[in-house]
Amino acid sequence: MSFFDDEEDRPPRPAAASTGGRQRPQPRRPQRAGSGHDRHGGDRHAVLVRRRIAAGAAVVLLIVIALVIDSALKSGRDSALREYNHDAGEVVGESDQQVSRPLFETLAGASGKSALDVESAVNGLRETAQQQAMHAKSLSVPGEMREAQRNLLLVLDLRAEGLAKIANQVRTALSNHSKQATAYIAGAMEMFLASDVVYSQRVAPLIQEALAADGISGVSTAGTSFLPNLGWLEPSTVSARLTGQASSSSSSGQLAPGTHGSALLGVSVGSSALEAEPTVNKLPGGTTQTFTAKVEDSGSNPETNVKVEATVTAEGKQYKASRVIPKTEPGAVSNVEIPVEGVPQGTGAKVTVYVQPVPGETNTENNKASYLAVFG
Repeated sequence: MSFFDDEEDRPPRPAAASTGGRQRPQPRRPQRAGSGHDRHGGDRHAVLVRRRIAAGAAVVLLIVIALVIDSALKSGRDSALREYNHDAGEVVGESDQQVSRPLFETLAGASGKSALDVESAVNGLRETAQQQAMHAKSLSVPGEMREAQRNLLLVLDLRAEGLAKIANQVRTALSNHSKQATAYIAGAMEMFLASDVVYSQRVAPLIQEALAADGISGVSTAGTSFLPNLGWLEPSTVSARLTGQASSSSSSGQLAPGTHGSALLGVSVGSSALEAEPTVNKLPGGTTQTFTAKVEDSGSNPETNVKVEATVTAEGKQYKASRVIPKTEPGAVSNVEIPVEGVPQGTGAKVTVYVQPVPGETNTENNKASYLAVFG
């Protein structure tokens, strides 16, 4: 074989990829630290971190929102409780000013007016009392104040009903000097006393309990006193005030010259002297309670058959008893024990002790006293 034959048999060389006939070497790319697997792992870790931060931020945001909502709800609840406390006080304040005050001014000055005019005035006050009771039913009442509201409505209903009873009898009492009508009016006055007791023993304490349960302190609840004094519970005193004549428990004989009267100096149960309102007297248990009344003959004459009554008002009912002092001497003090049966235990009550006027007694303001008490 010739030299040329060998060249022909060799396979042809591939053409050069670049000019000049030489192949340019391909540069190597520098490898990053770590493998492709490590790179993907780092990305996942960063994603997880970001997710955890986002989740934490979301939790914090939810807590903040919950706190804001709770604060808003508490603020609204506080406002509702305070508003009811204010509204309830406003209603009984209007009852005192717009009904009680003109009522007793009218009755005390009835002797100088016509019986028809007095009846008309009392009827007008009755309508006002009924409107106040209706207004109370429209108050916005938070759930915590429902029991207080129920008792508040009872207070106003008692007052409106008492006024209706007085309006039905006052013309007869004035025109005919009817003892029966006067006694009926005195009985209606007991409804006013009951309304004062219900408010002081139920409405005001229940409102304060609801305020305290919500953490509201330093907020007072308005009081009320519809019945100006306890003299209006006695028929002879009512008759004297309506007619402008001195009360008398006896028409026999002629009064001795000088002053006549009795004064209640104090009341005790056992060895405990009762303290006046607003003190609540804590007294021993027992359905029969014996009240000892200290009575002074405050006039300049001896008196006979001085009657002393004790009344316990609790849970809308009254428990009464009385005793008679056979004879008193001017300036002398007598102690009379009055046992009252059936007194409820463990509940708020109002104790009233009353010395009935003697013939010729014109001032009966010191004949009565009332006390708040809990028995048992």
